[in-house]
Amino acid sequence: MAQNKTKVVTGVVRLSYANVWEPKAVNEGQTPKYSVSLIIPKTDTETIAKVNAAIDAAIEEGIGKFGGKKPNKAALKLPLRDGDVERDEDEAYANSYFINANSPTAPQIVDTKVQPILERSEVYSGVYARVSINFYAFNSNGNKGIACGLGNIQKVRDGEPLGGKSKAEDDFDELPDGDDGLLGY
Repeated sequence: MAQNKTKVVTGVVRLSYANVWEPKAVNEGQTPKYSVSLIIPKTDTETIAKVNAAIDAAIEEGIGKFGGKKPNKAALKLPLRDGDVERDEDEAYANSYFINANSPTAPQIVDTKVQPILERSEVYSGVYARVSINFYAFNSNGNKGIACGLGNIQKVRDGEPLGGKSKAEDDFDELPDGDDGLLGY
């Protein structure tokens, strides 16, 4: 079997903007897609090298979409972006790169034993995971570049939820039996 040069299985990344259970349309009238932003620590040089090699392979495979000529990489919209530059106000993206990946089909979501995770609360923005992604060329409406397709997700461990949503156990204390919390009302 030939190796797919445009496919990457990441090291451990952090999920952000995780729409992995229900597809969402970015704009009205667009096809709803499953999507996630993958936060890759800049220290994960192995994943970054694999991503860059896959982007280069996608440029080579996409020459037909670019009018038969290999374009200058600097002229293309590329999926690997610098969190320190583009998301400098978001602490979760500090010292990291990020890639936005999406797909019209649902990713399979598994645990560390490759068993399906069915409980939606188990995978959320902030969780740590390994993700399979695939890079491909696009050329539409004058925009040329490499996009990233979302494959599957393997949850590695929990993380602090992103997006400011707190957990119920952090918001509330347990009430004693018989106390409805109304304090005399």
